[in-house]
Amino acid sequence: MNGWTGKVLRVNLTEESVAIQDLDMEIASSFMGGRGIGVKILSDEIDPKANALEIGNKLVFATGPLTGTGAIASALCSVTTKSPLTGGIACAGILGNFGAELKFSGFDAIIIEGKSKFPVYLSIMDDRTRLLPALHLWGRTTSYTEKLIKTEMDDLWKAREMCIVSIGPAGEKTANIASLVHEDSMTFGGSGLGAVMGTKNLKAVAVRGTKGLKVTHGNHFLLNTSRLLERIQSDPLISEKVRNFGTVFLMEVLHQTGFLPVKNFQATVFNGMKNVSSEALSSSILCGHKSCFACPIACLNITEGKKPPFDGKGIGLDYNTITMLGPNLGIDHLPAIAKAYYLCLQLGIDPISVGAAIATATELYEKGILREEDTGQSLRFGKSENLIPLINLVGEGKGFGCILGTGASRIAKDYEHTESFIGAKGRELPPYDPRGIQGMGLHFATSNFGAYHLDGFSVIDEVLGIRGDPHPSETEGKALKVKLFQDLTAVLNAMGICPISLLCIWIDDMVTMVNDVLETHYEVDDILKIGERIWNLERLFNIKAGFTGADDTLSERMLSEPIPDGPAKGSMLHLDELLPEYYRLRGWNGQGIPTEEKLKELGL
Repeated sequence: MNGWTGKVLRVNLTEESVAIQDLDMEIASSFMGGRGIGVKILSDEIDPKANALEIGNKLVFATGPLTGTGAIASALCSVTTKSPLTGGIACAGILGNFGAELKFSGFDAIIIEGKSKFPVYLSIMDDRTRLLPALHLWGRTTSYTEKLIKTEMDDLWKAREMCIVSIGPAGEKTANIASLVHEDSMTFGGSGLGAVMGTKNLKAVAVRGTKGLKVTHGNHFLLNTSRLLERIQSDPLISEKVRNFGTVFLMEVLHQTGFLPVKNFQATVFNGMKNVSSEALSSSILCGHKSCFACPIACLNITEGKKPPFDGKGIGLDYNTITMLGPNLGIDHLPAIAKAYYLCLQLGIDPISVGAAIATATELYEKGILREEDTGQSLRFGKSENLIPLINLVGEGKGFGCILGTGASRIAKDYEHTESFIGAKGRELPPYDPRGIQGMGLHFATSNFGAYHLDGFSVIDEVLGIRGDPHPSETEGKALKVKLFQDLTAVLNAMGICPISLLCIWIDDMVTMVNDVLETHYEVDDILKIGERIWNLERLFNIKAGFTGADDTLSERMLSEPIPDGPAKGSMLHLDELLPEYYRLRGWNGQGIPTEEKLKELGL
């Protein structure tokens, strides 16, 4: 079976059972794979109104048809569930080698349901699948968990090659901002995926595979891959920026254009910029780069701090993390920011989410709404000494860490100052000020996952100008571009390709790759239609969960206050102008509900 293994593993934790099922090829054809298969399974099998942290919720790990084939940037494995943070659908892409290893073990997807009576981890070694006790791993950091799991294996070579996704103490304590950690080095999830795994008493999923995959047109596939490699190697953005700094080069770009959030989006000018820039990273703690499976881009930074108390090492310190734990907290101390990220890796905490939670709490403290008896310490923007103790408290689930672990939206709501929350649908904004980037603002407001940047990667168009001249402040044509990037990213995730690849490849390249693997005859419109089908099914899930068109909005500050300083001073997001056009292009009614005609067109 070309591109697929044809098998799905269903794990029932309540019954302590595993079952192997055939992949539904009709679903694979309609939804491509990965993210598409994930939302289809959840839509069919769980009640969207159910509590995300109760036994009825499920986790779906799903690869795409290109995952593991060697296609460019084809490392992605999507994890889909209902989010405890937003109450809607949630999906995260696991990078690294996990997705390819899952395919090599003989499975396209894993469905995890129920709840174990005691902590366990799932071990998959080709055809040998087991649920093993994990009580000795409970309470452990992700790195210690990975080390112990590998130590328990008889074959040290197989242990070396095993790929592990685990949760840390934050996930065990079901913090809303708990994430998944892969290879002891990269954190994924947001939206509380780690909490869902924790509430099921599932500590980790460990995979090792030795089987191969077939592609249909092998020679043409290799020739096309070589052609794309040559293009990527010669691309100046990749060779001069991404391979040297990862995505941290965006720090200067966003600051120079006036879209860098500072002090919980209260400003965009950051006086300590030189201390957190890509050059500062390169000259201090950057010690290498890493690629995911089959990816020539190598955007993952390897960083190491050697001087206590900021010693530690990790992979994946990027623009989003540095900004949310740095400028958005008024902090310019790069070693402290890096150490905070290493702690997030160990404890299983999403760095964007915890940065936003601390920023919200700090704003409330500085306005006199929170007091030291509430927080246990003085919260001030610019105090780098706060970072590590606060993140430790979240991981431990103690004191004010319990409150931070609920997320920025809950903090602002509980203290009756919702204006201090910066986000959408309960999820915090990543570090791009949407008041100056019209398309991104529309995307954040309409994203099915809450305010999330990687499911509508329009920054490459509006800020970097890769697909044309950047015009971030203009509204004309933005609704159409937002729809394009949302549909494109959905099917990209479903194929198993990382969205960062959009820096250097485009839709026609993806069509060629998937046709070579599957022996299909897709055209560009066919691919985009699959993405649109995925996007609309996610939308239907959220509607059934209780969302309405009124939720397609951003927090108060983003709509009522212009950018106060910097190059984009005075910019405002014109969401009221963009949203009706977006609904029309989507084939939805004025309340943001897909029309019967649209659903029929998409086969939904």
